[in-house]
Amino acid sequence: MNKDQAIHNLDSVIARVEEARLKLSHHHIVKIIGISKYSTANDIKTLYEAGQRAFGENKVQDLKQKSQELEELPLEWHFVGRVQSNKINNLIDLNPTLVQSLDSLELALELQKKLEAKNKTLSCLLQINSAYEESKTGVMPEVAIQTYKEIQTNCPNIKLKGVMSIGAHVEDSSVIKKSFETTKKIFDELQPLGAIYCSMGMSGDFELAISCGSNMIRVGSTLFK
Repeated sequence: MNKDQAIHNLDSVIARVEEARLKLSHHHIVKIIGISKYSTANDIKTLYEAGQRAFGENKVQDLKQKSQELEELPLEWHFVGRVQSNKINNLIDLNPTLVQSLDSLELALELQKKLEAKNKTLSCLLQINSAYEESKTGVMPEVAIQTYKEIQTNCPNIKLKGVMSIGAHVEDSSVIKKSFETTKKIFDELQPLGAIYCSMGMSGDFELAISCGSNMIRVGSTLFK
């Protein structure tokens, strides 16, 4: 990807985000996370030069490799993949800005132990399976608020910053919209507890997610094409 292509891709995404957010509210702000899992460190650097600052990886080893290759750049790294128990220490050491995929109380308790041992903290989003899909991880909507509170109580080294979900994997936009609305309703209830991010929407559905109140989107193919 050359610089002109990167500028074009980023401008195009920003224009679409602007149109979607302004329909919702002139005061609504949306953060764009570039999902770079299928891209090279060079592509990330090119997008950085075009103006993109936050990037997300879904494998710990890829996050490590790319963040080291690009350590001279002031990038904001997000981890968006499933957190495996045997990779927790490695993930903590990489110190990402935000782990978006905290998908269970069990994982939180395990993460807490390792963070405590290292005397570190980690900012996370609670992943909610608002589409009720077996292929997805995350807590069920019915227990999301209770789980959020339990993590806040029992895991002081985890700094919960909000929620994340993946839209329903179907063609029917009304079903996708319903899954986003479910997450947003939970987010609204968690705002008094300090939730600031409602991360919903990817390349194929981010405009719909923004219309439902998402303030953080995760786009890969539309940026890195």
